[in-house]
Amino acid sequence: MIHNTLHKLSTFTHFCKNKMISRKHTSLIFVLLPILIVLLFLLNIWYGSINISWFDVWDTLLLNETVNNTSEIIILQYRLPQAITALSVGIGLSIAGLLLQTTFTNPLAGPSVLGISAGASLGVALVVLLGGIGGIKFVGTSVLFGDMAIVLASFTGALVVLTIIVFVSRKVGNAVTVLIIGIMIGYLVSSVVGTLQFFSSSEDLHAFILWGLGSFSKTTIAQSISIFIVTIAISLVTILFIKPLNAFLLGNQYALSSGFNIKLMQSVFILISGFLIALGTAFTGPIAFIGLAVPHIARTIFRTSNHAVLLPAVMLIGAALTLGCNLVSKLPGYDASLPINAVTSMVGAPIVIWVIIKGRSMSNA
Repeated sequence: MIHNTLHKLSTFTHFCKNKMISRKHTSLIFVLLPILIVLLFLLNIWYGSINISWFDVWDTLLLNETVNNTSEIIILQYRLPQAITALSVGIGLSIAGLLLQTTFTNPLAGPSVLGISAGASLGVALVVLLGGIGGIKFVGTSVLFGDMAIVLASFTGALVVLTIIVFVSRKVGNAVTVLIIGIMIGYLVSSVVGTLQFFSSSEDLHAFILWGLGSFSKTTIAQSISIFIVTIAISLVTILFIKPLNAFLLGNQYALSSGFNIKLMQSVFILISGFLIALGTAFTGPIAFIGLAVPHIARTIFRTSNHAVLLPAVMLIGAALTLGCNLVSKLPGYDASLPINAVTSMVGAPIVIWVIIKGRSMSNA
């Protein structure tokens, strides 16, 4: 009896010790990530094809009048909007990916894999290519909310695909089947976009192709600030749904028994993720792998599935990752940067491969 009591006491002590270590681990990372984001943000403003001193960067950010006009224009009209957009889109796509993976209980659910980004691209293609035929030019406007037609078209396209995916998931109930159907929807949408490209003018086609390569440099300072404000506002609203998100992890029956309206919650999560994907896609083009990879990075680093930790974690990791990718895209040092999708795919693809291999090894165990 004494031996059993000592064993239980030892087990309880070991559990408390591990819990304390886990809390210290989480707290330390939550302190380091904002520091990393600030560092990457400043590096994005400082580094580019034209050399600008740190003193000019600081003076420009502090609105000092001692900065020469050229440096001020480069920072305020090009590098600062690019950095703010990268940060905002990283946050938005990461939250959208986490919501989709939780809603569908599928670790491979994401904006691009399930065809959601393709749907958003179709909406933009209809506006850019068909709009160009009608003499309406939406791409490249510099007026605040001047790209609202593209945003709305992108949101509509993403929402249509999301609705189809939810309908299929309710009817089929098999995650693999839903995933395959999502991929097929992506191919179908791509064929429609290809047909529009075939009949469009060379100028409109060129504009759409450049948009599709992905770039954080297409926004003005006013647009980038607007994207940031909207993204942060939606992110804060998402935190209110921590309990239903955690309930969804344990299945629909558990969520229902916990008093949550499953259909209502699914609709809310779809609207949030759909708008975030549409907002990012409209202004930057389809950004690959961020929404799919970041939630897995967060789960691996923080060793938890609790959305009270994951939601702020994906926000910070997503912001750091996109800022880092944008910095890498500038590394060649030429006047033009690499397409951002080329960089994000280098980071995201290995993570997706790791998730698939890990899932297979767990199923065979």
